[in-house]
Amino acid sequence: MRERTIVLDGFSKIYAMTGWRLGYGLFPHELAPAVARLMTNSNSCTAAFTQWAGVAALTGSQQPSEEMVEEFRRRRDFIVPGLNDIPGITCRMPRGAFYVFPNVTGTGLSSREVADLLLKEAGVAALSGTSFGAYGEGYIRLSYANSIENIQKAIDRIRQTLTSLPALSQPAGV
Repeated sequence: MRERTIVLDGFSKIYAMTGWRLGYGLFPHELAPAVARLMTNSNSCTAAFTQWAGVAALTGSQQPSEEMVEEFRRRRDFIVPGLNDIPGITCRMPRGAFYVFPNVTGTGLSSREVADLLLKEAGVAALSGTSFGAYGEGYIRLSYANSIENIQKAIDRIRQTLTSLPALSQPAGV
């Protein structure tokens, strides 16, 4: 599959260089001229200091990144069970980044309605799953790029807000 594979990645997450717009691509050699033309015309060139920062990130100690990955793993392992404990929500364990994509169909509301309700009533920012396409209906996206304490507050607020919904406030079978 090597001749049919394209890999695009960046430094934003693993090296905490969000907004620096530094990335790389791995692709078949014959695509290089077209990709170079596209990049030259779409964003000119990356600033020299950003390129030097990328070199430093790649050649320096990887320990800070490893520690950051472990901390995000800890946060992920905290938020998923917390969300699964809220009536109307089910959440699978994500394998990358720092987002969860819980299923909210059990609330009886659309993704947009849940996201809006959480923002207005709970003060918790969530994106409707439909922001990622039609197949995102029934899901919301939450970030866990925050402290465990703030994640706990968000879980508590989500639980309080959703359990106040008529469909979720009564015991099953009532």
